[in-house]
Amino acid sequence: MRYSALVSPSNDDVGDWSTRHSVLAMARRTAALVNALAADRPDPDQVAEVLLAHGEEGPVDLTPQDVAQMREAAGRLREVFAAEDAGEAAAVLNRLLGEHTGPLRLTSHGGAAPWHPHLDRDDDAPWGEWLLASSCLALTVLVWDRQLPPGRICASAACRNVFVTQGPGPERRYCSRRCATRERVAAHRRARDTQPPG
Repeated sequence: MRYSALVSPSNDDVGDWSTRHSVLAMARRTAALVNALAADRPDPDQVAEVLLAHGEEGPVDLTPQDVAQMREAAGRLREVFAAEDAGEAAAVLNRLLGEHTGPLRLTSHGGAAPWHPHLDRDDDAPWGEWLLASSCLALTVLVWDRQLPPGRICASAACRNVFVTQGPGPERRYCSRRCATRERVAAHRRARDTQPPG
């Protein structure tokens, strides 16, 4: 069952579901999938693991064709993370929404989930369509809410992963502490190596 984001339930029975499928959680799922699908030959089982880790109901059986369609969607979504400002992110999202999504609709997947919005054409849309539509929905709400790009591409030259920048704390330039540390160490070594002996 493919779920989207943006649930605001009021009773405790769906509280856990809404936490796993919040806008920020769905944006982080998008980043994780964009990164997993950037591999030369993404493995369907590894992509399924990412989906399960980010709240998708199992079992998730992906074919190589599903993964190829998702990879194409992920390439389009990477453009949102490359945006320099909210206007550029909005322009990319508007283009993706206009070219690749259906009308906004509410679904409960036949009563199996709380009511929530979808932009894919139906509940059984192909995985690539679902990924693009649900990700655009979550990333659009983040731009709307914060008036900032929803994420960025890691500033480390050795890493091109995308990540969500919105959340608590100062704005990040790197996808992980490991990348930030690696870049600090490299900068320190370059500075040390350029100092004259003496």
